Formats: sequence, structure tokens, C-alpha cells
Amino acid sequence: MTLMDAFFKDDIQIPSPPSIAVRILDAVKKDEASFDELAKIISSDPALSAKILKVTNSSFYALPQKIDSIPKALSVLGTHTLKNIALSFVIAKGVRGPSEGMFDFDFFWKRALTAAVSADILSPVISDKNEDIFVTALLQDIGITIMYLCRTGDYLKVLDEKRISSAAIEEAEKKIFGFDHQELGSEVLKHWGIPETIYEPVRYHHKYDDSPQKFRMVSNLLLLSDKMSSVYHGTRSAEKFQDIKSIICNDFGVNEADLESLVDSVAERSVEIFSFFEIDPGNMKPFSQILQEANKELGKLNLTYEQLIVELKQAKEKAEKFAQGLKDANEKLRELALRDGLTGLYNHRYFQELMDNELSRARRYKKPISLVLLDLDHFKKINDTYGHPVGDIVLKEVSKSIKNTIRESDTAARYGGEEFAIVLPETDLKGAAIVAERLRRAVERQRIDAKGINVGVTISVGAACYQASAGTKEKSEIIASADNALYSSKHTGRNKISVVDLADAA
Repeated sequence: MTLMDAFFKDDIQIPSPPSIAVRILDAVKKDEASFDELAKIISSDPALSAKILKVTNSSFYALPQKIDSIPKALSVLGTHTLKNIALSFVIAKGVRGPSEGMFDFDFFWKRALTAAVSADILSPVISDKNEDIFVTALLQDIGITIMYLCRTGDYLKVLDEKRISSAAIEEAEKKIFGFDHQELGSEVLKHWGIPETIYEPVRYHHKYDDSPQKFRMVSNLLLLSDKMSSVYHGTRSAEKFQDIKSIICNDFGVNEADLESLVDSVAERSVEIFSFFEIDPGNMKPFSQILQEANKELGKLNLTYEQLIVELKQAKEKAEKFAQGLKDANEKLRELALRDGLTGLYNHRYFQELMDNELSRARRYKKPISLVLLDLDHFKKINDTYGHPVGDIVLKEVSKSIKNTIRESDTAARYGGEEFAIVLPETDLKGAAIVAERLRRAVERQRIDAKGINVGVTISVGAACYQASAGTKEKSEIIASADNALYSSKHTGRNKISVVDLADAA
């Protein structure tokens, strides 16, 4: 099983395509009925219909007469083109996350739309006109959003890695995930029922030489469109433009003046397209204007070439130092967000995520997983007798004892109040009972010096074990079983362990 297979089977909720996108794709597969059915599907969504008519009547298609209905748009542009316009709108609207997060979805789709416009402009210049090229280029980086939405914490690590090492995004992704966004994006689009002519070029858009021959030109075009988009929405624009110029002028015989005109037209048409998708274009200018303004500013500085090199080197060193600091700070913040402030153990939120991941792993590899829940006996009496500051010290010291007692493969978390949870991967019931008893004895022997007061404490422990052979069990069932075992220990004398095998409970 590949790492990406594991990703799909890891109980991760891969976003589904918007329902109207599914209906559109189903309609165009029916040759005889697709025209009327597609018109009905699109017309059933007034907002989508209005957007499609707006783009149909724009300079993007430059039609000689105004189109005022979806059936007319279909008859003029054809079902294939209108399908792609509709898919562009519904997917760009549907694949989004919260705007307050650390991933800017508006910027992502602005960059994607610029790539789509670039591909559409370049397509007839360097190859034959491709009806799918706009939507293919638009969706070439869809894997990035899927990675972020499914495993946000890991993808933030990718962004940190890219920022600090200046590695290509796909290299940073492979380091963290084991695969990259082009592979994942292609698989998701295939899963959604998107045609092969779209999802296969997406798989190779950063490595078009590896693409099957029939998709190689499109994959190459996607790479060029991505570079063109980064001229407007990335750093080192002049350097990237020179790279594009070298490829297009040398490999495809386009003269420099024509290329500069093409690059400028990308900005002009992108600004118009942004309005259809309700995205703020910001201050997007033609590349030639950006260069003119930059040259004017350099002229005012009156620096020699050698001075510019020194300034650039210093700025780069400063940026790299800042990026490293930012990466370290982000890692600390992420760690703090998953830790309990008092005990330093993982918190309840992390415990729930860990249980999800370990349970899916146990199912996939047919390995056992055990859960231990423990609760401090008569802890309320300690708080009532000595006060909450002493109670806090007791919790801290018991937490240290738990950390020092469990195995390296186990993970402890504060479940809530005076209750703690330990997740034991690849551990059967016998192994869980051994760990539980070791914990009970370690705490029982512990003497805690809390503000000059010598405090002893005991714990009651419950353990549950799940094995795939017991059938499918939900996380909540495993937690409930361990909790019932803990309840049994509490109500049959305390300072003891109780265990339950979910196979016996089934």
C-alpha cells in the first residue's frame, strides 16, 4: 500500500465535489440528452447561470452578439466549453476553508485563475487550441487545498519547510507527506469523475517529461502557466519571466515582443476573470508596467551593480533568518495548542485526533490498539483539605510519573480534571494490563512534597483493547469501554485496575 493509499484510507474526509458538479459531469456523459439536460441543470442555479452568461458575454470569448440564455450559450460555445466554465465556478466556490485560517483561499484561487488564463492564452501559440486547458490549469494545484483541508497541521509544516529551505513546494510536500499535490490532486479529480484529459496532465505538471506522450504537451503547458502566474503572484518575477522567455522563445519560436504582449494580456484578462469569481484583483498590473516602475525606483537609488548585489545578499540573509525564526515560532505555537497548560501532557483535543489516527491505523494493518483511562482517587478531598494550589502540584507530579512510566511508543494526555488517558498502539489486552498495573504501582509509591505537605495518592485504572477481528468499532465505543472499566475499579475498592476486551464485549 502506498502512502497516498493510506492517506485515502486513513478515515480522512476527502472533500466531495459539489453536487451540481456531479450532475453536470453525469449529463455530459449522455451524448443524446446532454444538451437539454445540461441546460436544465445549469439554469436551475440562478447564480451560476448569471455568472456563466457574464463570462460568455465577456471579452474572453468576444462573441459578435449578446447571449441571454443558457441554451443559447450552449448552442454557441458547445456543451464541452460550457461544462468547463460551469465546473470552474462550482469547484472554485466549493473547495474552500475558513477565511480566518493561515491559508489564504482567495489568494490560492486568484493564482489558479491567473494560471488558467495564462494556459488559455498560451495554448494556441505553442500547440493546438485545447478546450479543456482553462479548467485543467485552474485545477492543477487542487491537491494543495485537499492536503491543507484534510491535514492542516502537516500542511502548515510544508509551508514552513518551503519558506525556510526555499525548496519547491512539491519537494516539501514529499518530505512531510511522502507524496505531492500533483499526485493527490490527480487522484481526487479521478475520484470525482473528472475526465482523464484533465486529471492525467495534472499528475505531471511539475515533471512533464515523465508524462505519457499524449499528455506531455498539456503537462508542459500547465508548468508554463504556473510559472506565468507566479510572475504576477510570487517573488523574483523578473527571474521567472526570463525563464519563461527562454522556454517559449527558444523552444516554440515565439519572438520576444509577442511574448511580452502575451504576458501583459494575462494581467488584463485575469482582472476581468476575477470579477466573475468575486475575487478582489488588488493592484494587478501588466508585467511591462511593473518593470518600468521598478526601473524608475532603481534609478532613484543610483546604486552600482556591485552595491545591488551586496544589498540583495544582505536582504536574502535577513529573510532566511526571519523565516527560520518564524518556523520555530510556528512549531512552538502548534505544540502549545496541543498541550495541557498545567501538566505539559497532550490535551483532550490532541487525544481525540490521535485516537482517530491510531484506530484507523489499527484497522488498516490489523493490529491491536489499547486505551488506558486513569483517575486520581479522592482528589476532591485533597483540594478541599489542602487547597487547589496543592491539588495542582499533585496533578503535575502524577503527570511526571505517568510520562516516566509509559513506553516510548505510548502517548499520555490529560483527559479532563483529574482524569488521564494513555493510548497504546499495537498493544493487546495483556500488554495494556501490564502498563496499567505499572502505572498504578508507580503512583502508589510516589510521595509528593506540595508546599511542605507530604501527599500520597492512588489511582483507579480502566483499560480496553480493540482488535480488528472483533469487527468494526467506533472510537466512542472504545473510550466508553475503558471508561466502564475505570468505573468498575472506582466502585470495587479503588487503587486497582480493570480491563475489558472489546472482542468479549461484542
